[in-house]
Amino acid sequence: MDILIEYFAKGLMVMLMIAMPCVLTAAIIGLIVGILQAVTQVQEQTIAAAPKIFAVFLVIIILGVGYLKLLSNLFNEGALIAFEVIPKSDEFVLPSDYYNYTKPFIDEMKTDTKKDMIPMEHILKNTVKPQGITQKDRFNFLRNGATNIPTPNLVEEKKIMENKR
Repeated sequence: MDILIEYFAKGLMVMLMIAMPCVLTAAIIGLIVGILQAVTQVQEQTIAAAPKIFAVFLVIIILGVGYLKLLSNLFNEGALIAFEVIPKSDEFVLPSDYYNYTKPFIDEMKTDTKKDMIPMEHILKNTVKPQGITQKDRFNFLRNGATNIPTPNLVEEKKIMENKR
């Protein structure tokens, strides 16, 4: 279990090592552009975004090969742990002769399934036809607000009231 926790910690460190240069670059460029905007009194949000994007893009291009090496080393170590270390560890794996001494599902295998089955004739004779919804039930269902019934607006209500007189 300690191996897995250590591997998880290494994964977090790799994530920080990849993200930190990009975040720091964006923060430094943002600070510099913010100071320049304060000095020149130009307060435009798009001016700050373009240099940040460009600088982070350059950092990713420059350090991209290193990022790939970090990620591939982490993947290779994970594969090594998954396929070499854990199968040979006694605390993670059952012994190879485990099923010689246990019989899983032994009770389920003894039951006779044909004896417990209900005959098809009995099912067909005793089926109940489903009851449909009557028109009255449908009207009551709709009137209770279960669905959205459009209500007339003020102009339509006025016309309805005039027609009733």
